[in-house]
Amino acid sequence: MQYDFLKNFPRRMKNAGLYAVLIQNSIQKTTWKQYGFVKYDEQINMIFVLLLFIMEQSLREENCTMDDIGAYLDTVNTRYFKKNLSYEDCRKLADFIVNVILSNEGKAMYFDGYDFEQDAWYIMNMNYVANRIVYIDQEIRRTSYYLTDDGYSLLLSTLEIENNMKLSIHEMIFQMHLEKQSYDKAVDEIKNVFNLMRIQLQKIQEAMGKIRRNALSYSVQDYEALLHEDLDTLEDTKEKFQHYRELVRSRVKELEEENINVRKLNPKEEEKLGHLRVIETYLNRTIDEHQKILGSHFDLKTLYTKELEQLSQMSLIRRFPLRTALYDRILENAGALERLEYFLGPLFNRDTEKIYNLNKAFQYQRPARKSDEADVEEELDFDEEAWQAEQEELRREKLKKYRGSLEILLEKASEEGEISLKGLKEKLTEEEQNILIPDVDIFKEIMVELIKNKEVDIRALRKEQSEFIQDGSAEFQLNEMLLELAGEDEGEKKIQRIETYRIEDGTTVIFDGIENGQGRKKNIRCSNVLIRVIRED
Repeated sequence: MQYDFLKNFPRRMKNAGLYAVLIQNSIQKTTWKQYGFVKYDEQINMIFVLLLFIMEQSLREENCTMDDIGAYLDTVNTRYFKKNLSYEDCRKLADFIVNVILSNEGKAMYFDGYDFEQDAWYIMNMNYVANRIVYIDQEIRRTSYYLTDDGYSLLLSTLEIENNMKLSIHEMIFQMHLEKQSYDKAVDEIKNVFNLMRIQLQKIQEAMGKIRRNALSYSVQDYEALLHEDLDTLEDTKEKFQHYRELVRSRVKELEEENINVRKLNPKEEEKLGHLRVIETYLNRTIDEHQKILGSHFDLKTLYTKELEQLSQMSLIRRFPLRTALYDRILENAGALERLEYFLGPLFNRDTEKIYNLNKAFQYQRPARKSDEADVEEELDFDEEAWQAEQEELRREKLKKYRGSLEILLEKASEEGEISLKGLKEKLTEEEQNILIPDVDIFKEIMVELIKNKEVDIRALRKEQSEFIQDGSAEFQLNEMLLELAGEDEGEKKIQRIETYRIEDGTTVIFDGIENGQGRKKNIRCSNVLIRVIRED
């Protein structure tokens, strides 16, 4: 299979489908409004309040009749939700949630997940609650409800497994599969372990970003919770996974030596060997993530302490108006100049001397010089969101100019199949020239990119785009924009290739009155260039 991460996809969709089907059944019903539950949030809360009661009764192996559920909802509503509902209304609401939303009025519920290994849709049945007949006091016949496996899976995925327990559980399951030599299942579990550690590292990095922007926006409770999660993640993890790695390496070595010296491995053994190599790769990556989390953990503590200390120091700063506190006093009494150092002395306090950090000597040192792009993307403290929005708007406007210029070039070249820059200048109106050359730098960059690429194969670009997932670039990319414009072309025959060549006849083309980046008008002189658009036969 080409994309290994799509294995067991129906299993993932089963978990997603449990939520999707439940929400679909609820959101389409207007009966909620009769009981005062208008907001979508309230409706979902009430469904899970009821499911938790059924789960509790199921775990206790006690009866859970409609009367029991109605009495429970009546108590919860009276104490918390405070809707204008009687006991009978609460019983009707319980009947509506259980039999209409959770049971879909007795109709089977399905959710389809695509099985990429079988190349077919896999139909999965959803069933949250089931019922059985019970007799109360050995006489009264009632229907008792209990959770199914799907119901338990839905509820257990919401809270019952805390974040600090997930890593331990997946590590325990991984160890079990490793001992049983179920290497295909062990691969899935070690991937889950690695993903959990990657998520923990990202949490630390996001927290550090928040603290750098504004330490007061990051609460002490969040900081304490994150530190406890870090410690739970780091506890004994490195030693355990180093042991697993040695065990996996020894088994890989045994299979490889057997394949070389004793006999050729059969397909099943070769598959095991492949799984073991994947496990070893992820164990190496997991140990690396452990080391990153350890370093980031101490960096977070240092950063938070430093930022809070700086904020506390700011509260000790006293501000003086220089005119009244200094100038006027000196004018009144010139003798005060002798004691001027008492006033100005704090301005010249220096930070404590830095000490040599031995740990830095063994770390890879990046160049201190920063690129221009790093300065553009620097996060600022003053109204950051507005500044980011303004920068995004400027980028969009600039890309719009690039697009307009390329659009004019393709349009004029497509009319006759090819056109020179000199011939293009003669055909352009003043308005079209302003679009073609919005400013000198943009036009120069477009022409340089076209001449540098010489030939742009649209079909190859289109194939590459279909095979790879790429993020859209916020900057000008010639190939991306040409591919986009070619896709919007309304001609009968699609554009196949775009060729650009410099015409070596010594002629030059002069455009008058073109604005540069500073808004000044100037004449630009450029070499004559031929642009050819080749369409499909």
